[in-house]
Amino acid sequence: MNNFGTSEPAVVVIGAGQAGLSAAYHLARTGLEPDRDFVVLDHAPRPGGAWQFRWPSLTYGKVHGMHALPGMELTGADGSRPSSEVIGTYFDAYERRFGLRVHRPVDVGAVREGEGGRLLVESSEGTYATRALINATGTWDRPFWPRYPGQETFRGRQLHTAGYPGPAEFAGLRVVVVGGGASGTQHLMEIAEVAAETYWVTRRPPVFREGSFGEEEGRAAVAMVEERVRLGLPPQSVVSVTGLPLNDAVRRAREQGVLDRLPMFERITPDGVAWADGRIVEADVILWATGFRAAVDHLAPLKLREPGGGIRVENTQAVRDPRVHLVGYGPSASTIGANRAGRAAARAVSRLLETVPA
Repeated sequence: MNNFGTSEPAVVVIGAGQAGLSAAYHLARTGLEPDRDFVVLDHAPRPGGAWQFRWPSLTYGKVHGMHALPGMELTGADGSRPSSEVIGTYFDAYERRFGLRVHRPVDVGAVREGEGGRLLVESSEGTYATRALINATGTWDRPFWPRYPGQETFRGRQLHTAGYPGPAEFAGLRVVVVGGGASGTQHLMEIAEVAAETYWVTRRPPVFREGSFGEEEGRAAVAMVEERVRLGLPPQSVVSVTGLPLNDAVRRAREQGVLDRLPMFERITPDGVAWADGRIVEADVILWATGFRAAVDHLAPLKLREPGGGIRVENTQAVRDPRVHLVGYGPSASTIGANRAGRAAARAVSRLLETVPA
């Protein structure tokens, strides 16, 4: 703590989801001590990252590709329990086991240039002057809502995946699900079992992936997302370039007509949606399963964005400021990618601290 009441840890980690906890674990492995040499700030009310906000019907058994955090396996989990509970409990145990001392709930408003080469992290619990920043804020806090003519006139309910409560609330209703990703198809298949009618609307025809998805295919998909980040373009999800897995549940839904896709409508009416060719669908609910954007607005004072709209990142390092590392961003947004990015960022930060005077 300096004379002005500002804490001066060597590193600040923002976010305690998969990527943030991985980074904190590896920082500790380099010999840095939590709450002395680095602090972890998390705005969520409890452990679990974005998983704690997932809808109750997303049980752990339905989760695809959940990789354990480094140094502690997730074993014996009940697949019938909500993933929010299973993973929240696991993250809590992880934080305790490794003594990561996550500060929560703490909101970070801005990160600015400070004095003496330090970054000022302005938060709801005070200001931190740090030599390096690992940003692991993910995307959950920035749901993307497309805008269409007439949207404000709709008399029914509009909600986003971020607020999806599970299928029960849609019983007997006419529901339009917008979005061709994994969440959209999961929502649609659940809701179709209880709703009066469902309609699936996507901008592009969905691509279903047959067969296995091994390491080679995974590396190719991640490379495509990584290339956008290198070019300073807004990152896409890995799923957007891999397609949707064609499992038994999806096959049944296609046979039953649940996944009969409609092209994007032109406008929203008070009672539903309408297309340019004159087709009209009446609806009680529009569910926007339209994804998320990276939650990095607090980094705006550092002017990291490129003309293409994204932050140019090489490995995990922001090209415009080597003190800033982004993990869980772009190609590292998957759970295994977040683990690797956390380790890479921690190692890079450790090297920075050794070579740059305090």
